[in-house]
Amino acid sequence: MQNLQDAQHDMRDGYAYGSIGIIVSGLVWFVSCLAGYFYSSQYAIWTLIIGGMFIYPLGTLIEKLLGHRGGHDKANPLGNLAMEGTIWMIMCIPLAYGLSFIKTEWFFQGMMMIIAGRYLTFASIYGMRLYWGLGALLGLSAYGLFSMGAGDFTSALTCGVIEMVFGLGVYVLFRFDKRKIVQ
Repeated sequence: MQNLQDAQHDMRDGYAYGSIGIIVSGLVWFVSCLAGYFYSSQYAIWTLIIGGMFIYPLGTLIEKLLGHRGGHDKANPLGNLAMEGTIWMIMCIPLAYGLSFIKTEWFFQGMMMIIAGRYLTFASIYGMRLYWGLGALLGLSAYGLFSMGAGDFTSALTCGVIEMVFGLGVYVLFRFDKRKIVQ
């Protein structure tokens, strides 16, 4: 990698601007939402935690099935930033889980805040300010859901919808006009 722009281009190209991972994450949130609706809040929490472990491998598989690389150049230093952000996010999950002992819906709202912070780093990783918007939208939504006293189902559904709409939008832009969303 010669410079930051080359590294960001490699990340965008390798991961379809991050769109597939966001879509897979949205699907995991939907499945969690359904687990809570049909079974219990605890099933929903564990569905999100366990399902979250499969976001990256499923996203990579889908990217490859769609004809994308599904990875970045091993020499790309932004790969380290992505991994560090992932580790930070994983380290925060026990905080959200602890909130569930007070109110289960706080787990989902806490996780929304955690992933909102994670998406903010995507602005640097992919070189796309658009991710600041996703981070802000998720963070503000989590705060709004908390303030309204929204339940598990509504909180999980909200995050799933936001991620699906955003992920699909970014994928469409990636496929048809890459230049419009790059810094």
